[in-house]
Amino acid sequence: MPPFLGELHRQYILKVSKDKDSFEYLMTEHLRMSGVYWGLMGLALMGRDVKEEMGGGGALADWVMRCYCPAEGGFGGGEGHDPHILYTLSALQVLALLGELRRADAAAVTRYVAALQRPDGAFAGDRWGEVDTRFSYCALASLALLGTLRGGAVDVGAAAAFVARCRNFDGGFGCAPGAESHAGQVFTCVGALAIARALHLVDAPLLGWWLCARQCDSGGLNGRPEKQADVCYSWWILSALAILGRRAWIDGAALARFILRCQDGDGGGVAERPGNMADIFHTFFGIAGLVLLGHLKTDGSGGADGIVYCDVDPVYALPSALVRELGLESQVLEPVPAAAAAAA
Repeated sequence: MPPFLGELHRQYILKVSKDKDSFEYLMTEHLRMSGVYWGLMGLALMGRDVKEEMGGGGALADWVMRCYCPAEGGFGGGEGHDPHILYTLSALQVLALLGELRRADAAAVTRYVAALQRPDGAFAGDRWGEVDTRFSYCALASLALLGTLRGGAVDVGAAAAFVARCRNFDGGFGCAPGAESHAGQVFTCVGALAIARALHLVDAPLLGWWLCARQCDSGGLNGRPEKQADVCYSWWILSALAILGRRAWIDGAALARFILRCQDGDGGGVAERPGNMADIFHTFFGIAGLVLLGHLKTDGSGGADGIVYCDVDPVYALPSALVRELGLESQVLEPVPAAAAAAA
């Protein structure tokens, strides 16, 4: 099993966050908010104090607030960008990681999110109206972080019913009713239903098998049939399986080996597959996958590097300790052992 190159990944994340003249930095300017979240979470999962790594975090929190649009109540992906529900959730996650969530105007952001809900329960991503189950997850997670989910601003039941209408014959979920099942959408749908406490709308055994079928000969996971394995699905699929109590249903050792082979042994970071260029997106999801697998020990045992890695909440994609501190609630099914899967 290849070693985990934690310190190299730390240096890579810090370099990407500071090198404003790099090609990668410039090409991701439109989604900078999400990039900051991925980087902070990568550091947090490796046991780092993110505020300390960011020089106290004040300047970064100030930048997040400069991306806020008071006229609408949401956050954009960067300064001067229009607000979007995707970046609004990322902004709230970043503020939460920095201990600055109080700086968000909960009432205004809640109104922004509520205005995006459609009569059928779906959520648009922004004022232009595109509907996608990703936005359902972002909306419910954002309001949960703000403590306003159950305040009546949005119809949680209708939101869950819309997600359920996106379920397919194979147990998976698509971006809209009738759309092809995709592992990324499965996480957003299962995560949204977990926050809504409506997992009874999921056919957990059938979906569990569909997710397990995403494991390729390489050990990695793909997003849908006949596609290549990609490190990012280590998070999308494992988190969904964890919520459904079926994390043990895949070959964890083979998946861990695949993720570790995707590391850049020279410059740090993780790529989507072995030999490709690392990026901040896959770096976070690779680390998160290793944590969910238990390959990176969160209890301080068994790690040659002596680092106590941080456990991750499969619903909110935040450190489990922070989720408890914020009082965030969700529904997670009881674990089903692998032996039960083999007998099914």
